[in-house]
Amino acid sequence: MQVVIFKLADEQFAVETSKVQSINDTMGITKVPKAPSHIKGLINLRGNIISLLDINMLLDIDKNEKGQNNIVILEMEDELIGITVDQVDEVLDIDESFIERVENDRRKSYIRGVINLKDRIVTLIDIDRLLSN
Repeated sequence: MQVVIFKLADEQFAVETSKVQSINDTMGITKVPKAPSHIKGLINLRGNIISLLDINMLLDIDKNEKGQNNIVILEMEDELIGITVDQVDEVLDIDESFIERVENDRRKSYIRGVINLKDRIVTLIDIDRLLSN
């Protein structure tokens, strides 16, 4: 399995590369009046209008003061959705056996497990579940 690892505050998260369409630098965001608070706005990416979600809010993680430098474009059921992240760290090939399952807390059902790397632990997100909530 291949994953994209990104940082939010002091934590690292991963999503499967099969869901990732592209990784971009931060760009102009158009605010949407009266949109739910987890929707940051809309971006225009090569002529495609894409909703941009605040993944920090969805995961209940404080924002980094330095700001968010990257936008990860995800393909969800034939629709493109963007999430803002502090930075994209790397793309890794991992063996499924490295994924440790976590106790299934209903509030955190979007966590598929943790990837225990030598020098750090990365939380693997089931992005479909997270965004369907």
